[in-house]
Amino acid sequence: MGLYMMFGKYNPGAMRDVSPERTERAIALVERNGGKIVSGYALLGNTDLLLIVDFPETPQVVRTSLALGNLLGVSFTTAPAVTIEEFDKLAKEEG
Repeated sequence: MGLYMMFGKYNPGAMRDVSPERTERAIALVERNGGKIVSGYALLGNTDLLLIVDFPETPQVVRTSLALGNLLGVSFTTAPAVTIEEFDKLAKEEG
């Protein structure tokens, strides 16, 4: 499985629907798509939400990102994440 960072920005009006029930629906959606939310954070500034998710493959992340956008009213920018140790190993292989 791979880790991905999902940076979210609430669309206008999406904040009024924030609730524990909506959060549970989002967690269930991630799990139905084969993933797991490792952790999630509300942020201040240009990004409103950070989800760290674990998925087997990138296509599942893409589908989930789109579905979460529709469910939550959040636009996501998603990026894969690798540990520093894995990055060092990959960089050494290229050098």
